[in-house]
Amino acid sequence: MSNLTASRVLAPIGTAGNLFAFGLDVGRGLFRRPFQLREFIQQAWFIASVTIIPTALVAIPFGAVIALQVGGLIKQFGAQSFTGSAAVLAVVREAGPIATSLLIAGAGGAAIAADLGARKIREELDAMMVLGIDPIQRLVVPLVLACMLVAVFLNGLVSVVGVAGGYVFNVVLQDGTPGAYLSSFTALAQLPDLWQGMVKALVFGLIAAIVACYKGMRAAGGPKGVGDAVNESVVITFMLLFVVNFVMSAIYFQLVPPKTG
Repeated sequence: MSNLTASRVLAPIGTAGNLFAFGLDVGRGLFRRPFQLREFIQQAWFIASVTIIPTALVAIPFGAVIALQVGGLIKQFGAQSFTGSAAVLAVVREAGPIATSLLIAGAGGAAIAADLGARKIREELDAMMVLGIDPIQRLVVPLVLACMLVAVFLNGLVSVVGVAGGYVFNVVLQDGTPGAYLSSFTALAQLPDLWQGMVKALVFGLIAAIVACYKGMRAAGGPKGVGDAVNESVVITFMLLFVVNFVMSAIYFQLVPPKTG
C-alpha cells in the first residue's frame, strides 16, 4: 500500500517531467528541415475556424463588464476622465490575453487533442514512425506554430472588440462622453502594455498547443481515452496559463514602471 501511495504522489511529478521533455523535443523540431508549410497553413486555418467566432462573442461581454466595473469604481473617485485609459489597461494587459488563452485552450486545444488522440488510437502515429517519419516534426511543430500565430491574432481581436464594447457601454449606460473616453487612452496606457499582451498571447498559445499535443499523442483506451485526454489537456492548460500569467505580470511590473497621469 505504501508503494502504491508513493506512486500516486510521484505521478504528477513524472507527468510534469515528461511534458517538459516533450516541449524540448518540440523545440528541437523547430530547427529541423524540411518545414511543413502546408501543414502549418492547414492547422492555422483549422484552429482559427474553431476559435474565432467564440472569441469574438466572448470579447464583447468582457469589454462590457470591465467598462461597467471600472467606470463605476472610477466614478466614485470622481475621475471619470480616466475611464477610457483604465478600460484599455484592463483589456490589453489582462482580459485580452486571458480570454484568448481560455478560448485557445478550451476550443483549439480540445480540437488538437481530439485530432491527435484519434490518430493515436487508429495507430496512424505508429505507422508514421515505422515509415521513418517523426510525428513531432511532421504534425506537432506546425500545430504549435499555428496555435501561437492564431493566439496573437485572437488577442488583437479581443483587444479591439473589448475596447469598442467598453466604449459603447460607457457612453450609453454610464453617461460618459466619447471625447473623454478616447482622449484618455494615453493617460495611463503605454506601448509596452500592448507588447506585453502580445507576448502573453504568444506564450499562452505555445503552452496550450504543447499540452494538447502531449495528451493527444498519449491517448490510450479507445474513444474513452481520447475523451479523457481532451479533458485532461484543457484542465492542465488552464492551471498552467493562470500560473504563467501571474508570473509574467509580476515580471512586467518589475521591469516596466507604470505611467503616471
